[in-house]
Amino acid sequence: MLFEDRIQKFEYKLNDTDDQIIEYILKNKQEVVKLSIQRLAANLYTVPNSIIRLSKKLGYDGYSQLKNSLKEEVNEAKEAKEESLQFNIKRTFSLIDIEKIAIVVKMLYEAKRVLFFGVGDTALFCEMMVKNLKIAGKQSDFYIHRHEAIYGINELEKDDVLFLLSLSGETEQVLEMAELGKSKKIKIITLTHFNRNSLQKLGDVNLYCYAPKQMLKGHNVTDKTPLMIIVRTLSEYYWNLTE
Repeated sequence: MLFEDRIQKFEYKLNDTDDQIIEYILKNKQEVVKLSIQRLAANLYTVPNSIIRLSKKLGYDGYSQLKNSLKEEVNEAKEAKEESLQFNIKRTFSLIDIEKIAIVVKMLYEAKRVLFFGVGDTALFCEMMVKNLKIAGKQSDFYIHRHEAIYGINELEKDDVLFLLSLSGETEQVLEMAELGKSKKIKIITLTHFNRNSLQKLGDVNLYCYAPKQMLKGHNVTDKTPLMIIVRTLSEYYWNLTE
């Protein structure tokens, strides 16, 4: 996984000191791969332990692995990202953060009610999540029509959760529901393709799969298998919690 990918995946763990170190690394990759941890710390006016802690937050074993991974990025030509089922599945599994999954499952478990909303094909996954939660006794609902969703969100209370699905993260109706949920101070969970998008900015916790938009003869044929992987992972963790 690329350094930039790790930053987005684990951004909820990062503090101001981490952000300063990351900014320096991003601007000086070719230099950093040649620096010892002591020299990098001196350049940043910090201590080596801060860099080690950041490395581990980003999923590396330590600074040595971070530096070696950066070196590979610098020295090797960027691998072409094939739009294939196997590639999307592999990337999606690499994006699964068990700590974040646990946070989401806890939010769902503690909520009095969970409301799901998605548009088009993603609505099917909303229905699937509702079914899987109801199996475990959780009160949950999903809506596919705008007026029903607005009514449902207006009925939510502060202890409830709004779960929004949009692969692009730019679906107008989904963003509208996110804004409404924010105005009511409802906790919001989002699930999108792994990119920077408008919906993630409105979420309290953001989940990702890897499903880049793919068009064929004017039709949207974006792979939905990665979305299924996240839905199934959440469901299984929730079932295990309630057994």
